[in-house]
Amino acid sequence: MLLQLPDSGLGVLLVFPALRDERGFAMKKQILEYISTIESERRRSDSEVLLELIEKESGYTPCMHGSMIGFGKYHYKYDSGREGDSFVTGFSPRKNNIAVYIMTGFSGYQETLDNLGKHKVGKSCLYINNLADIDLMELRKLVRLSVKDMQDKYECMDS
Repeated sequence: MLLQLPDSGLGVLLVFPALRDERGFAMKKQILEYISTIESERRRSDSEVLLELIEKESGYTPCMHGSMIGFGKYHYKYDSGREGDSFVTGFSPRKNNIAVYIMTGFSGYQETLDNLGKHKVGKSCLYINNLADIDLMELRKLVRLSVKDMQDKYECMDS
């Protein structure tokens, strides 16, 4: 069963696998409403593509975390004793770029990064100006590999 949402006005018809419950449907609606408020048409369109891409590659339902859209969750505990919960992967459509969160960092993904296209990296943030600048197959691969690595290191679950 598929959930089909109305045309966004950008000529993009979004079709998602039906969500498991009303909470999931409400969260997807909240995320799409948030994305619709993004001023830049290109950033809105890129965010819609990323929403579908990361949901498919991660296998997790999206969830809002402030202005970030996260997928899955895990519990971390540092040697210092500090602990908390975070999402397994996600993205944030910011004014100047889109940040994709690769929570494992990038040390094991150099070949994928080399093939990705125009981007910058921080500790666990991949900064992309627009999706036209990168190879989406390489981004899919990066998300899939990082989620697998997170699952190998932590007990990860759906949001």
